[in-house]
Amino acid sequence: MFASSVCEGVAEHQALLGRMAEIVDPLKKAFVDTFLNDYGYLFDYVNDNYADPSVRPNMAVAIGLDYSPLDRRQRKSVLDVVTRELLTPKGLRTLSPKSFGYRPAYLGSPEDRELALHNGPARPWLFGFYADAYLRVFGHSGVSYIDRMLIGYEDEMTQACIGSLSQLYDGNPPFSGRGAISHATNVAGILRTITTLKKFNI
Repeated sequence: MFASSVCEGVAEHQALLGRMAEIVDPLKKAFVDTFLNDYGYLFDYVNDNYADPSVRPNMAVAIGLDYSPLDRRQRKSVLDVVTRELLTPKGLRTLSPKSFGYRPAYLGSPEDRELALHNGPARPWLFGFYADAYLRVFGHSGVSYIDRMLIGYEDEMTQACIGSLSQLYDGNPPFSGRGAISHATNVAGILRTITTLKKFNI
């Protein structure tokens, strides 16, 4: 009786995997056809016939996932754009300086700060997705680069709230900290990156 139930469970599981496999490849193709543009990076969003060309860090999430719809060559192309336009010593900018509406500093009136919040300042927690993507593209050879990038966060932890990271950082040098002087999401993102590096060093 028990063996029969186990066999039925395995058969159902195999059938489910088969059905999922049938939809994975079409979904991957649809994602690539919709979001990957001729410049080698991902559109910010697509709505009907409009595709927003803004360079934002959500593309780093897409290439840093375990099961990205992009192949290694495509990931590398997107990673190059993220590195050139979004990477700072304090995380990824929320918008490229080359994109319309870039506001690097979280300063000014409440309205000014609201406009800047997601349009330029860098977020340390986004570096974790960048690190994931970089290591997926370069493997063990990328460990030393990511390790060196973490130095910027070590320096920051001697400023403002000692041992912690601010909420966000200016998108332009000297990448000053702004907002809350201690932000759990940023600390967690960097700790996760350190844990990832330790797995590569085992």
